[in-house]
Amino acid sequence: MTGAAHTPVMLDRVLAAIAPRDGAIYVDGTFGAGGYSRAILESARCRVCGIDRDPATAPAAAALGRRYADRFLFVAGCYGDMVPLLAARGIEGVDGVALDVGVSSMQLDSADRGFSFRADGPLDMRMSSAGRTAADVVNEEPERSLARIIRDYGEERRARRVARAIVEARREARIERTGALAAIVRRAVGPAGGGREAIDPATRTFQALRIYVNDELGELARGLSAAETLLRPGGRLAVVTFHSLEDRTVKRFLVERSDARPRPSRHAPDADAGKRSARFRLLGRRALRPGAAEVGANPRARSARLRAAERIGTGIAGEGAG
Repeated sequence: MTGAAHTPVMLDRVLAAIAPRDGAIYVDGTFGAGGYSRAILESARCRVCGIDRDPATAPAAAALGRRYADRFLFVAGCYGDMVPLLAARGIEGVDGVALDVGVSSMQLDSADRGFSFRADGPLDMRMSSAGRTAADVVNEEPERSLARIIRDYGEERRARRVARAIVEARREARIERTGALAAIVRRAVGPAGGGREAIDPATRTFQALRIYVNDELGELARGLSAAETLLRPGGRLAVVTFHSLEDRTVKRFLVERSDARPRPSRHAPDADAGKRSARFRLLGRRALRPGAAEVGANPRARSARLRAAERIGTGIAGEGAG
């Protein structure tokens, strides 16, 4: 899949938030198929650095590199490590960071990656080629640990029942395929309710395993902090998320670092007054959602949320200069 064939979620609104301008430097921290990078490059005479840990992004990155050789740089790695990754290439400050958090369409659509239960494939779920697979987690974690993973990262109310069913099934044979795991979870959870918004009973468990295998919430936290470090005053951060755990992480980060955070009582001394200077200005108090037309054309966009902010001042958390 190439960047030319892919239109990322909420592209127009992300571009409006980032506001590309000539001579600036931008980071597409979740390169994927290159949709954001391409759009930013076409919006202004600027430079873009794309980052991704998935080896499958290499063809799209190479194609974009050929077209924008002097303005596009691709770096293989995690966006949470963008500060050292860019510093190694002589970049210590940027004017915008775009993040599209979570699994990409091309990952979901590839059965052999194991992200989706809609087509049977190996139970992998790794965004890179390193580390434990989802099969390793499912077959090796104790029941209590599995229940915690499924509850905390999937927000599955029946997490203990699902974990128990998985442990019982793996006693008979190792669980190696997405189809086998989905069948186990569906039996444990029960049938989905009626209505157009009903989701497959396996959805939350698959989400939980994917987030755990790839440390997605940890990566998001590191990526937000890295963006705070890299962004110059006036630089913009735009983050698209797809479920509540991600959105809450982004919202909490931005509120705590902006003038929107709650203030202490005016009657009590503020012990942290020296550290409270805002470092972001929120571009809107609420998350933006995709329009009906976009959701109609791409049902996967329905859960997307966009939060954006502008870097202000020069301070980094707890420091006098950044």
